[in-house]
Amino acid sequence: MYYEFLPNADTAITVQFEKKISDEINGYVTALAEVLQGSAIPGIIELIPTFSSLTVLYDCSVIKAKELKDKLAELIGGMQVGRSGKSVICNIPVCYEPEYSPDMENVCAHTGLSREEVIALHTSKPMLIYMLGFLPGFAYLGGMDERLATPRLKSPRLEIFEGAVGIGGNQTGIYPVASPGGWQLIGKTPVKVFDPHREAPILYRAGERIKFYSVTSEEFDRISELVRRGEYTPEITEAE
Repeated sequence: MYYEFLPNADTAITVQFEKKISDEINGYVTALAEVLQGSAIPGIIELIPTFSSLTVLYDCSVIKAKELKDKLAELIGGMQVGRSGKSVICNIPVCYEPEYSPDMENVCAHTGLSREEVIALHTSKPMLIYMLGFLPGFAYLGGMDERLATPRLKSPRLEIFEGAVGIGGNQTGIYPVASPGGWQLIGKTPVKVFDPHREAPILYRAGERIKFYSVTSEEFDRISELVRRGEYTPEITEAE
């Protein structure tokens, strides 16, 4: 497989695989991160995966750049690449009803699909988390049905509500906190995908998958109350 080491200040090395967005290339990133997490290489502080690269932050007083590159090259040469085995799936409830989907009509008009068809396609399959970025817990998902692709808003909103589920181009995702944004909003989840007070603040990791499922307003309110009381955890499943 192709890869290269890119300099990244004096305490980080970026392993860059082929620069394209694909399940295969992202599989190399995930595989290397998993191997590094299980390795005994000293001095590694943090791993930052993206669509096609992995940045390794390290303590330069513990391990030098050349030594780390040599160890990374050895690991890459021996690792199993691509995706294999079971996929972890985080099942996220979404209410697609009008009060939570201000841009559903835009998506329907652009795609030629009905509201029911948009919901059916959006909830039809698990989608790969390529990377986390932009906001803490914002997952860039791949694998959305191409029929749902809709351009971002021409004028971004100054604030999007927490839990908003939107479409931006050929991607979809969840806004973990209230923030500016330009994605087309088609629903809202009652789940707090990011909570700084939890032991694990973010519910999922890059390389895992998210599957949305539709809930009514009544179910949304019920789950919201459970979330408020700290009594709700999304179902985690596995699939081959």
